[in-house]
Amino acid sequence: MIRTVLGDVSADAVGPALMHEHLLFDIVPPQADGDRDAEIAMEDRWQVDYRSNETPANALQTDAEVAAHELAFYAADGGSLVVDQSVHGLARDAGGLARASRASGVHVVASAGTYVEAYVDSATRTLRAAALADRFTREVTEGLDGTEIRAGLIGEIGCSWPLTGFETRALEAAAEAQRRSGAAISVHPGRHETACSRILDILAASGADLSRVILCHMDRTHPDGHGILPLLERGCAVEWDFFGIEQSHYWMTDAVELPTDLGRLRLIREFDRQGFGEQIAISHDICTKTRLRQWGGHGYGHILRNVRALMLRLDFRPPLIDALLRDTPLRLLNLKETPQ
Repeated sequence: MIRTVLGDVSADAVGPALMHEHLLFDIVPPQADGDRDAEIAMEDRWQVDYRSNETPANALQTDAEVAAHELAFYAADGGSLVVDQSVHGLARDAGGLARASRASGVHVVASAGTYVEAYVDSATRTLRAAALADRFTREVTEGLDGTEIRAGLIGEIGCSWPLTGFETRALEAAAEAQRRSGAAISVHPGRHETACSRILDILAASGADLSRVILCHMDRTHPDGHGILPLLERGCAVEWDFFGIEQSHYWMTDAVELPTDLGRLRLIREFDRQGFGEQIAISHDICTKTRLRQWGGHGYGHILRNVRALMLRLDFRPPLIDALLRDTPLRLLNLKETPQ
């Protein structure tokens, strides 16, 4: 059973799925200056995309009609489901997601939880772990933000480096909410090389099922693959979710060199050869306008249109392709009928 914004559906009714995207979002840094409503001119589009964190207007998309249009492109490429990981702090809009899903015919999963502390309101920052756990659980079992639209995933739980007290409590709360609701947990880690292992320590100590935990952003946290194997050996899933971003550096810091799509796939192939293929997820993590089709970007269908062909070029096993495009996301999204 997959919990979508239009109700629960059988996994058998779902095709290719994207585990980590943003359809409606406001990820403008709280301290950013600049016109949030500025138009992105075609002659500036490439540069805005290349330095995407420097243009506030590029970091928000809150129009449900635009989201529906982009989902229609994705459906035309064969896509069936998208997980929107815009949690509290990123302009989560459950009603808008429902409208976009209904208009496009694409299944959409909304997410419970909170983003990094800098994006969260002061009242939420003061909540203890128990109160956060109650809140995250209600978001899965009752509804989001005063609606009856329920989340089907916990996270991306936002973590900085070093972790703040609030972010630690959010992780502890996510573990408890997982136990109560049966939902998987997705985590946005800090960029330090030890951030992911620390997150797993906190989740494990709080009783989380690590086989239902996804660590996001391997592309920028462990860009050369070093340090990922110990995470896989602990049983969690790891996610390469920058597919479609092919530039020399991570836009948040020039010190991090990003892999290309082929580089990501070569790392995934190597970890599959070591027996971890079913613990790997892929996505685009679209959270800027310039990565959407309307603004000249690759859109949500890039993996289906282009990356699948690269998998064949690299002689991926057919079961691995199936796992990456559908089976692993749906396994992680499947709510346990009898949570422990």
